[in-house]
Amino acid sequence: MPEPSSPSSPAGPTPEAGETRRHSIALVDDDRNILTTVSIGLQAEGFATRVYTDGETALKAILDNPPDLAIFDVKMPRMDGLELLRHLREKSSLPVIFLTSKDEEPDEALGLAMGADDYITKPFSQRLLAARIRAILRRSELVRTGPEQPSQEHLPDPVVRGRLRLDPARHQVEWDGRPVSLTVTEFLILEAMALRPGVVKSRNQLMDAAYNDDIYVDDRTIDSHIKRLRRKFRTVDPYFNAIDTLYGAGYSYSDDHSGIET
Repeated sequence: MPEPSSPSSPAGPTPEAGETRRHSIALVDDDRNILTTVSIGLQAEGFATRVYTDGETALKAILDNPPDLAIFDVKMPRMDGLELLRHLREKSSLPVIFLTSKDEEPDEALGLAMGADDYITKPFSQRLLAARIRAILRRSELVRTGPEQPSQEHLPDPVVRGRLRLDPARHQVEWDGRPVSLTVTEFLILEAMALRPGVVKSRNQLMDAAYNDDIYVDDRTIDSHIKRLRRKFRTVDPYFNAIDTLYGAGYSYSDDHSGIET
């Protein structure tokens, strides 16, 4: 089995004119066998890969030269996947998938609460991992460009609801004029609520808005994202409570900023 490339290796050759750029995936795991296996599998699926065996090296490289998506193992020495995500989220909303073991459910919930976009449990099939990656990359592209990649003249208008402003074309969110950094999944969940303020969206409806590629997620996933959204907005406004909870039914966005505390 070949050794994984070094962390400083380039993601791959620059595409020639007319070629489609391969999406680059950063893999972070202290197990070289897993790195090699996953890297080879993803390359066979058409992705370019960069591999890192420790979180500290990966963090610097990812911030210096961002890939399109990153995959972190949860359990690593020195800097584990949760700490790596925490540091990354201070400066980047890069899509992240966690690799977890079956006995790491608390870590899954914490990772989602910290801003991970998805998680996949070991052991897993390469086909499933590739499908999850493509789903998240498609969502990222939709957030950046809108459906069908409209021209500059036909970009979707920003959504303004009270003190909230969402710009789907640029994946930008502001609260009272102050920027709030959201992941792709968080943006889509918030947008689904803000488009119809006051209308309660069930967890299933929010799952459909954020996970529209037949990916299974449970109620806890949406709850974790909602908690993360509230926490992020409260960093710019400690009194933010515009996301209401209707227990047993779901969540809604309140235009009048009179949300129900949880």
